[in-house]
Amino acid sequence: MPAFRLNTRLIEKPWGRCDLPPPFAEAAPKGEKIGEVWFTMPEGQPEPELLVKYLFTSERLSIQVHPDDTLARAHGLPRGKDEAWYILHADPHATIGIGTHEAMSPEELRAAIEDGSIEEKLDWKPVKAGDCYYSPARTVHAIGPGLALIEVQQNVDVTYRLYDYGRPRELHLEEGIEASIAEPFPAPPPPEPVAPGRTLMTRGDKLSIERWQGAGAYRLDFGPERFWLIPMHGAGTVDGQAMQAGECWIADRSSTLALSEGADLLVGY
Repeated sequence: MPAFRLNTRLIEKPWGRCDLPPPFAEAAPKGEKIGEVWFTMPEGQPEPELLVKYLFTSERLSIQVHPDDTLARAHGLPRGKDEAWYILHADPHATIGIGTHEAMSPEELRAAIEDGSIEEKLDWKPVKAGDCYYSPARTVHAIGPGLALIEVQQNVDVTYRLYDYGRPRELHLEEGIEASIAEPFPAPPPPEPVAPGRTLMTRGDKLSIERWQGAGAYRLDFGPERFWLIPMHGAGTVDGQAMQAGECWIADRSSTLALSEGADLLVGY
């Protein structure tokens, strides 16, 4: 089956931005704080197992957690939610909160949420462009302001908000505390070269991300049956179809890619 391009959907968020960078600047409605760009299947197509998003932040996102497959299915959902983030841009001093400074029991986590000290007990790690984090389900986390990033996640829309800095949005303490493993988060392993022009950025139980750079022909004849192609810079073709930054494509193992000089592509699977 030839590769195909996914639909683009812009979503307003209270922590989003009015000034999106190219190539999304022209598409963003004037005055709306766009926080997420989702890539969704064409109408009538079944939903795939992964979802790709861009995130643009002007404020901290809520401190939150996602269930794993077992907990999600117990609540009638198809799967849990592991996710990974690739940092495109980071303002000076930008951070991602992931894990807690010390291991916390459910009772300690609840008390920290109720008195607001969870903000300081979350481990806010400095990040820069090119960093990549894998956040397994049940990890307590938050994304800070001043960031543009690409998120590849298991495709389910479930988030349990634990704390939202006083913003008037619903919290999900019972489900969230049940789902949370509040403990220190290990430093991610360094990127791993796997072939000329290909670097493994992160690998987890549910998904992996590679970065492909430079002119040349590439084949997707390894590993999984499906791949999510996310051009960040430059241009190229997949199965003879032009692709460019700001798009997301799904391809399979029979697909062929040709990238131009200066092309920079994420491949999720």
